[in-house]
Amino acid sequence: MDERDIRLLKAISDLETGSPERLHEETDIPVSTIHYRLNNLRDAGVIENDLYDLDIEKVGLDVTVLVEILADYSGSHHDFEEKILDVEGVTQAYFTMGETDFIVVAHLSGREMVERLITDFETIEEVQRTNSTFVISTLRDSHRALQNYSLETLLDELLDEEK
Repeated sequence: MDERDIRLLKAISDLETGSPERLHEETDIPVSTIHYRLNNLRDAGVIENDLYDLDIEKVGLDVTVLVEILADYSGSHHDFEEKILDVEGVTQAYFTMGETDFIVVAHLSGREMVERLITDFETIEEVQRTNSTFVISTLRDSHRALQNYSLETLLDELLDEEK
């Protein structure tokens, strides 16, 4: 990626849009160049999709639960992870190092869904125990990680050096 790509990606994150006209206003990169670069970034897999973001609280999924899973499984974690991913309500899942084997995040509508989620984990044979944490308030929930960096930091860290 070069400087223009990084500037475009930062602008997409900050503006929360892929509109070439808005990106041009933010970056001064010509609209035709933006179209070309966005297509290249899609082809390279850097831009994965064009999503409509939802306010999950307004949808009714306003209870967020973080669940640590301690498991006893044989073989690779890959053989076990599908069982975790099959539990309805899991929106994020991470294989971790340390005492906890997996951490999952679920967005649920209420107490009944929380109980069902935990019961579903408990019915997985390899799960030894779970530790759940209810989120009281969300401080940051960004799907646009680049918003949390300055453009200068991104350029310093991500810019391909000329070889």
